[in-house]
Amino acid sequence: MSGMRTPGPAPRTGRRNALTDVAGIRVGHAGRAGDGWLTGVTAVLAPEDGMVAAVDVRGGGPGTRETDALDPRNLVARIDAVVLTGGSAFGLDAAAGAAAWLEERGRGFRVGAGPAQVVPVVPAAALFDLGRGGRWKARPGAELGREAVEEAARGGEGGPVDQGCAGAGTGAVAGGMKGGIGTASVVLPSGATVAALVAVNASGSLLDPATGALYGAWTAVGDEFRARGLRAPVPDAAVHARAGERLAAAREESRRRQADEVRQLNTTLAVVATDAVLTRAQAQKLAGTAHDGLARAIRPVHLLTDGDTVFALSTGRLPLTGGDEDGTPDRTGWRSHTEVAAVNEILAAGADVLSRAVVHAALTAGTTDTPGGLFPSYLDLYDTSAG
Repeated sequence: MSGMRTPGPAPRTGRRNALTDVAGIRVGHAGRAGDGWLTGVTAVLAPEDGMVAAVDVRGGGPGTRETDALDPRNLVARIDAVVLTGGSAFGLDAAAGAAAWLEERGRGFRVGAGPAQVVPVVPAAALFDLGRGGRWKARPGAELGREAVEEAARGGEGGPVDQGCAGAGTGAVAGGMKGGIGTASVVLPSGATVAALVAVNASGSLLDPATGALYGAWTAVGDEFRARGLRAPVPDAAVHARAGERLAAAREESRRRQADEVRQLNTTLAVVATDAVLTRAQAQKLAGTAHDGLARAIRPVHLLTDGDTVFALSTGRLPLTGGDEDGTPDRTGWRSHTEVAAVNEILAAGADVLSRAVVHAALTAGTTDTPGGLFPSYLDLYDTSAG
């Protein structure tokens, strides 16, 4: 029948099921926990020739740096790194440390003939974790930014990415439950890889209040979530009831420990990337559609007390299509229906992979108990590993 579609091959993850499955990208974390600290920085390092980048901000309280440079109408075509940081607006200082490291290596937008005459382009975004370790002024600075980008450089291409309470996810919290770093990838039938990394720190919740099921649990590729300890997508009703009581008690304890009333601000930060060639405008579209992945896994999302920000990256290692076009754009600006279909496939995958990354963050974060609060993990609340 003309309306029927033949099912394609089952989706598969990349080798690491991580952002580093996108050829050319490296990831590094730096964090501080203890002695009043609970915060950190994550750096996403570009290959030496840079990467195409775009950004889409949907939250009502963003803290960002150099995001205007990513507008497709503006001059700089490629960037050198992206920094995700805790510390709210104060933490944006971390990007200066990453930029200094890049400048020392002659990497950046060239503004003169000398090898050192460069200006590294390092967009950054911050999430709110102030005071969660107990000390209000324990926040990232340039030194943690440098440490994170150095860690990324040491890791090499295709390396593992730490998840949970790492980097920008060190002090992250989602709906009173411990948040953190999560990452995931998928290899498309075309051979292109699409991957995401997220620092989950949301006003909204990751779980359905009626059942305790993680909103994004249905998005799994294979048994990836089971391997992280999620034995059943929907917990037993009695387990859910006990978990709800424990989570409410933890929220109350966190409020008690905060002697000065602190407005609960948050922000989830994400990077979605592909090794397929994308224009800056196409990357802009990817950043926007990837927000759908956040909306599927976090509810509510994009509130005034969030600064939810998604960066989209392309390292351009693979052609967008198989090269069957004649290279002449039609009146829409596209070379063929094949190119449109290829971009659509990447856009859809970007949203899906970001939902999966949010679930990985929930499943890898550990319960954190500090003078600034008690933040239980999902697996500790629900003890799903015992099912």
